[in-house]
Order: sequence, then C-alpha cells, then structure tokens
Amino acid sequence: MCGIIGFTGASQAAPVLLSGLKRLEYRGYDSAGIAVQCEGEIRMLKATGKVDTLIERYGQDRQMNGVCGIGHTRWATHGAPSDINAHPHMSMDGLFAIVHNGIIENYAQIRKELIDEGVKFLSETDTEVIVQLLMKYYDGNFQNTVLKTLSRLEGSYAVGIMCRDFPGVLYAAREASPLIIGLGAGENFFASDITALVSHTKNVIDLDDGEVAEIRSDSISIFDHAGRPVEKTERHITWDVAAAEKNGYEHFMLKEIMEQPNALKATIDPRVRDGRIVLDDLDLDMSCYDRIMITACGSAYHAGCVGRSVIETLCRIPVETELASELRYRDFVMDEKNLVIVVSQSGETADTIAALRECRSRGATVLAIVNVVGSSIAKLADHVIYTWAGPEIAVATTKGYTTQVAVLTMFAIWAADRLGRIEPEEYSEMVSALMKIPERAQRTLDLNARVRKLAKKYHDRKSLFFIGRNLDYSSCLEGSLKLKEISYIHSEAYAAGELKHGTIALIEPGRLVVALCCCERLFDKTVSNIQQVKARGAKVLAVALESNRRIFSEADDVLLVPSTHRLLVPIVEIIPLQLFAYFVAGFNGCDIDKPKNLAKSVTVE
Repeated sequence: MCGIIGFTGASQAAPVLLSGLKRLEYRGYDSAGIAVQCEGEIRMLKATGKVDTLIERYGQDRQMNGVCGIGHTRWATHGAPSDINAHPHMSMDGLFAIVHNGIIENYAQIRKELIDEGVKFLSETDTEVIVQLLMKYYDGNFQNTVLKTLSRLEGSYAVGIMCRDFPGVLYAAREASPLIIGLGAGENFFASDITALVSHTKNVIDLDDGEVAEIRSDSISIFDHAGRPVEKTERHITWDVAAAEKNGYEHFMLKEIMEQPNALKATIDPRVRDGRIVLDDLDLDMSCYDRIMITACGSAYHAGCVGRSVIETLCRIPVETELASELRYRDFVMDEKNLVIVVSQSGETADTIAALRECRSRGATVLAIVNVVGSSIAKLADHVIYTWAGPEIAVATTKGYTTQVAVLTMFAIWAADRLGRIEPEEYSEMVSALMKIPERAQRTLDLNARVRKLAKKYHDRKSLFFIGRNLDYSSCLEGSLKLKEISYIHSEAYAAGELKHGTIALIEPGRLVVALCCCERLFDKTVSNIQQVKARGAKVLAVALESNRRIFSEADDVLLVPSTHRLLVPIVEIIPLQLFAYFVAGFNGCDIDKPKNLAKSVTVE
C-alpha cells in the first residue's frame, strides 16, 4: 500500500529519494522518511504527514550529503502515525537501516525474543524487528546477514536494506509485495512502483517472490534465499514521465477521466484486425469449461459484474462473480472444468492473489486481466490479457475500470465465437460498435459539460442512493463507490427492483436518487421506480441515452450517454458518474487524488 525507493550512484541521494517519494504519494501514506549513508554513518530524516513536510525538513537540515540511500512513505498498520513509527528504521547500534512494505506476521514472537536478549525498541512497528534481527545476525558478511534475517520472517515484504560498513551497497528483497530494480548509467535503484523511477530510467527488472538483489552503482546481482544466482530479463517501460504528471489538470483523477477515449483506443484497436477480435497468445479451449468465475476486489469486482452479464449473454455459460476477499475463505466447489478470471489494476491486490492461488490449487485455469506488466497476478495466472491503460495515479480508478470492462467484453465476443454461439451478423455488429467506443467515450465527455453545475447543486447531500436494473445496476455499484471514496458522502447502490423490499423506507423529501436508465428494454420498469421515489419527495438525477427524450419529463436532472450496442453501454455510462463524483468531492474540499484512509494498491489484507 505504501511506497519504497532506494538509490545508489554518483549524485546526491536525498533529492532523488524525495522526488521518488513525491511520485509515490498516490499509493497512500501518513508519514515519510529517508536515510542516507553520510561520511561513515547513516543519517535519517522522518516526518508525519505529507512528503512536503519531509522536504521542508530536509531543506532545513542540510546534513544529508551522500550518494546512497533509501526512502519510504508509510501507511500505518502497527502503531499510530508518528515520526518514531515512520520508516526508515535503524538498528540499535546504528549499523543497519531499512524500509519495508507489507506485514510481518510473526513479529510479536521475534520482538519478545529480541527484548529478552536486551534489544531496546523505539517504535511500535512490526518492521523494526527486521532491522534488529540484522544487527543480531551480523557477522561481517552483508549477504549472509540478510539471508539469515529473511529466513526468520513470515508474512509479506518488500524490503530495502543498507549497512554502514558497506558504502554504496543496497539490498532489496521481495515476498508477496511488489518490488522492481531500476537500471541506470552509473546508478541503480529499487522501488515499489515504476512511477518513482521513470524520470531516471525506463529499464527495469521485476523481482519475484523469494528473490534478493544486491544493488551497487555499477552492478546488480540477484539470487534466491539460498544464495543461488538467478538469471533475470530486463523490461523496457514504453510510457514516459509525462504520463505520470498532471499535464495542466488540477488533479490526476480528472486527467485520467479525460484520458479514457485514448486509453480505450489503446486497449481495443490493437486487438481488432480485419474485423476480428484477436487476443494474441490466449490459447484457451473454451469447450473445456462448464463454468466461469470472476473474482476481484473494489472497482475491479464491479467490472467483473458487468463482465458476468456480457459473458453469460454471449457465451451461454454460467458465470459467477465473487469478491476475492470472501472467496479466499469460502469452502467453495471448483475443479479443472472451471475457468477463473481474476481482475486487478495493479496486479498486486493481496486478497485477489490469495483467491487466485486457492483456485489454482483446486485445478481451475486462471485468466488474469491486469494493467501492470510483470505484476504478481500476471505471473501467477495461466493466461494474461493486459488492459494497456497506461499509468493510473489517482487512488480512485477511472480509466483502469473502463478498460477492464472493455477487455472483459472483448473476451466475451472472442469466447462466444470460439464456442460457435454468436451469429456472424451479431459478431460484426459488436466488433463495429466496439471500435467506436473511444469516440463514444469522447462524446460522453462532450455531452456532460453541465455536470459541474449538477455537482454544485447536490454536493451538500449527506446520503444518497443509486438505482438501476441489469447492466445499469452494475454501473450503479461503481458510480456509488466513486462518490463515497472521494467525497466521503454516504452512498449506496441498489437493484431498482429491490426498492419495495426495504430500501424505499429510507426515501424522504430532498433525498437524492441517481437513477441509471440506459437499459432500454427495462426503461419502463426503471421509470416506475423513479415515480415511486419522487412520490416520496426524492430528487432524481437520471443517466439516460442521448436519444431518450422521455426521461426529461420523469427526472429532475439528466446526464446523457451516446447510444451504442446494449452490451457496451456500461463502458460509457460510468463516465458522467465519475465526473459527478469528482466535482462533488471538489466542492466538498476533499483531497481527490489521495482520499483519506485509502491506498492505490491494497497489498495487505
């Protein structure tokens, strides 16, 4: 969830570390710190709050001259946010300093053991046991000390380590938490995310679980926990630093909403050739499977809900959706006749990884839909389709979600064709409509110029509801989540047909109900629900197709979506709801890109 960075080279380390931490802010954090090797000692600087506070302290300190260091943005798990609990942490003898993402599950046992041996702990964190173990096991050999320490740890970690006795040398290790090595000219790096490094290098190595790297300014050595060398392949990042910057937008979220036409084009266009869906390297015999399960968390789960309806409609195979955080603890029935589709923007979602492993252990084939190349989920799955959405910095996903829905839809068309369950005319119609989706996304942005005014009108509501039917209901789930996660307004999504089964008791004069009415075959049913809530004094903001004029006589306000194939509507109808959430949060003075208590990649349970 938080971020780490390490640097060794010829330049001053502190400015490199601080700029990297600024780029990692989007991952979520409550404190930050750096440590630098300085003239025979390790010096640390830490601050609760924003990285800007740390930068201000660095400007006042002026005592951190050195060319090798580590940095961290912390999200509190063990111990409240404070300067003492912030990373890096240093051993009692000042010999080692470390940064760590993840959770050490056996830290209490190790902590008691070390306290009994006379070690004095300064912080409440689980992380500090790692650095004190390094001190305990140090025998003059840096590598041996690191390996012996790692052998004691249970849980997840991406850890960066430096030792006072080894100037210019860093160690980095990974277990169930993302970590990459950045390769420069006369300088090298490690980080939890490429966004921290892309201004310095586009050449990286992805560490896998159980791997350790020794990083010097002129060399990288990678080995396993037994000290055996591991051969790795470099990967080149294709996007540049501008993709991770705001480019004149006030927030990353608004930039990424506006990028959706191009992101969808990048996702769709390369996979349509001569009027056919082509999913390179996806060698699946769909006739082998009698059931599909889609599992994910958060917005990715909502994308899966759309995917369920589209796949079932086209492929005529039973499809289930299950929250990964629930699936991993269920005693569910699964075998080799099941195809499991896991969806994740980062590819590092801890619950989704655990669910994936459990499904594979029961014989299922796993297809991953992820954005990040080389991520854990991409490596663990049997097959992968990348969304190619580009970097997404805002915590609240936008283009990540719409490209996931687009990929699930392309997979549904491809699979239905493989199974012989889609007529040639419908196939051509859907592919043609899919190719026009980027233009439809742009049309959606153009149609909703007044969404800001509507957000201003409704931003002070304390609680509201989203209602819809069929695919509209799936979009309700995501629209509601977008609003609550960045504006902190209580919001719930309900299947419109369930109103009379309890929810309508909460409708009162002035209550805002957002009604999605883009499912044309059920439009009259949804209008009936609109009339029911209006009869009880609710205000209705509707989302409807551009061609639908009747909605203006039923709703108080309307957001419009261009017409497209009925199974593709969810890709575009979410866009005005993203904009509505964005502007509501802005009027409420919220920190839109970094909402409280949330992080971009949920890499712990």
